[in-house]
Amino acid sequence: MVVKHSSNEKHLSKSSSHIKEKTAKKAESKAKRTSSGKPLKKQMETEQISDDADANAMLLIDRPTKKSNRPENEVVIYNEVEFELKEIISTDNQILIGPPRLTRFERARITGARSLQLSLGAPSLIRVSNDIRDSISLASAELDLKALPISIRRVLPNGHYQDIPIDIMK
Repeated sequence: MVVKHSSNEKHLSKSSSHIKEKTAKKAESKAKRTSSGKPLKKQMETEQISDDADANAMLLIDRPTKKSNRPENEVVIYNEVEFELKEIISTDNQILIGPPRLTRFERARITGARSLQLSLGAPSLIRVSNDIRDSISLASAELDLKALPISIRRVLPNGHYQDIPIDIMK
């Protein structure tokens, strides 16, 4: 809560005490509602909200938060699988990972990146004909003619990858 005017200081102090009382009453009522003999575990979250007009005024709001509704014996924690990237080197310019042509996602990513470069003033790598009027169609034409010096990195889930230059793709 940020208060810009000093005339609101009285209102801020009244509302902060009201909020503290309200959260304390909620916590007490929840403690009373538990009928079992087990103690209720609560995690209290404290938020500090500062005032720009008066840096010394801090408002602390305590409210209980709960992580999960599941019992502790049902929670499963998995070990993370760690792997290192390892390049697959192909012989005879073979594409070993993925389809032998650009996917629509790779095509869209290359076209978008190249059109951004062209719109920021990068020189064209092909002769511009009269029918090309915008950077997206120019980037698409450059990609179709395989004039871009770009490689695609295709990564497998186990960490193996292959860098494929777009000029060897179909």
